[in-house]
Amino acid sequence: MIKRKYKHYIKKHPSKVSYGLLACIFLVFYGPLLAPLIQGKINETLITSIAFLSLLFAFISHLFLNTEYTIDNYSLKIKCGLIHYPPIAIKGIKEVSERNSITSSPAPSFDRIKIKYGSYNELIISTKNKKDFVRDLMEVNPNIIHH
Repeated sequence: MIKRKYKHYIKKHPSKVSYGLLACIFLVFYGPLLAPLIQGKINETLITSIAFLSLLFAFISHLFLNTEYTIDNYSLKIKCGLIHYPPIAIKGIKEVSERNSITSSPAPSFDRIKIKYGSYNELIISTKNKKDFVRDLMEVNPNIIHH
């Protein structure tokens, strides 16, 4: 283990964001509303639908653009917009591997990392710089298996 000069070590890793995925969500939300708008069939239900979908899309965009992973001394903290996941003890991480999965997770990209920790727990994330992130984890826990 490398000794750190400072008592409190914090390193933030921003999430990689797939803007194509965000664009697909946008099209799924607003695509069905195009026909009534083009035909001029604007009514209260259509306006309410647009308002609701806009709020929902704003929330999803906030999650996408404000996801980060923080190594805070010996814990991995995950923040996805307003949602904070319970910290993961880095000493408890057993394995880190690359994944291209569509599983729901705090990872706004399909270029992902799977983290196995504890007895049977796993989490999928997407850091902007996977190599630096894995290196920082292994600095705290050199027993992590990486493939």
